[in-house]
Amino acid sequence: MTGTLVLAGTPIGDVADAPPRLAAELAEADVVAAEDTRRLRRLTQALGVQPRGRVVSYFEGNEAARTPELVEALAGGARVLLVTDAGMPSVSDPGYRLVAAAVERDIKVTAVPGPSAVLTALALSGLPVDRFCFEGFLPRKAGERLARLREVAAERRTLVYFEAPHRLDDTLAAMAEVFGADRRAAVCRELTKTYEEVRRGGLGELAAWAAEGVRGEITVVVEGAPEPGPADLDAAELVRRVRVREEAGERRKEAIAAVAAEAGLPKREVFDAVVAAKNTEAKNS
Repeated sequence: MTGTLVLAGTPIGDVADAPPRLAAELAEADVVAAEDTRRLRRLTQALGVQPRGRVVSYFEGNEAARTPELVEALAGGARVLLVTDAGMPSVSDPGYRLVAAAVERDIKVTAVPGPSAVLTALALSGLPVDRFCFEGFLPRKAGERLARLREVAAERRTLVYFEAPHRLDDTLAAMAEVFGADRRAAVCRELTKTYEEVRRGGLGELAAWAAEGVRGEITVVVEGAPEPGPADLDAAELVRRVRVREEAGERRKEAIAAVAAEAGLPKREVFDAVVAAKNTEAKNS
């Protein structure tokens, strides 16, 4: 019989949030694969548990090389527990590669649900939670970051991002540029920890606040794009939306059709606005 891969959520701050099953799995697993073995040691000490199985590191730098080793252990009947530094493995953390390899070998994969920075921030943000999408970390380079944001400029679902504190001001400024300075957002810092803070406001306001320097683990929640009626969209806005989609890689014909559908307008009206803008730019060049 093959073994079982267990993905275990770990506390994102307060160790008291650890699910009761986590201690039992740590004690009983044949192999514990940890993103950081030193942080694992601190966690097990806090939980008062001693792993009986072999402890190995499993992080971005060795994920590709170690995955086959762990899959072979699973194929041989081992119970392998995967833990990352905080939250659920695979969610912007190591894990996906191992899960995919285990599934391919028809090995059972289960989970110990635990704390999630994504869901915690979403719930605390005060923004709509009925529909949302998780975008993870944005690219570090300014141009790539803007391009990624433009891809979701018209996204109506609430957006959730992770960000490093030293890049937060640049990210919020880029969001204000693409989404609009008044788009509502929440910056959630140090969730469940002693200095937990949730700062809410428009993206422009939050960018100015972050320019003074912010520390800690950061999750950013951004309100989705509004759903304007046809009367709320002038020709310039229609053209802007088409260009955003084109910059994201869509062909102009597809971009025009999508913008027309969003606005509830005939495709011809959007097409005429794009042609008129192009002609105006040609005359002024």
